[in-house]
Amino acid sequence: MVDLVTVAAIALLVGAIVGAAVPMVPSGLLSLAGLGVYWWGAGLAELSALTFVVLVFIAVITTLVDFFGGSIAARAGGASWLTTAAAAVVGIVLMVVTGPLGLLVGLFGTVFVLEFVRNGELEGSTRSAVYTTIGVLASTAVQVLLTVSILLGFVVALFVL
Repeated sequence: MVDLVTVAAIALLVGAIVGAAVPMVPSGLLSLAGLGVYWWGAGLAELSALTFVVLVFIAVITTLVDFFGGSIAARAGGASWLTTAAAAVVGIVLMVVTGPLGLLVGLFGTVFVLEFVRNGELEGSTRSAVYTTIGVLASTAVQVLLTVSILLGFVVALFVL
């Protein structure tokens, strides 16, 4: 029998999938919340402790990707920490004003301009900006895959196994 706690947990896990594709919605934290609601309400009655720990681990990885994926990509492209932080602020502001496209344009433009001012290299600035933009998009894709995996693992463990 499906109870209210299980429905709430699944709703949060589905929300995490949606949140993975929407900027500024913490998909990993929503997954952790869904698992936490189930643990608190059901006490792992129908879910093994090992399964629960693995799902929590995946949710923590998702949270780390959510928070640090873009920064790691920017650093891999050669951007400084200051440039990365400035790009995050500009991207967030532009996303609020213009939506997801503003986020991407803001990230690319800020990284490009600040890295060009810092180093005076057109090629290096372009590389840093491209890495940052692709990293944010890749981070989103990874978050979607991880949150879908958490939901499927949870549902299979509860209803199939």
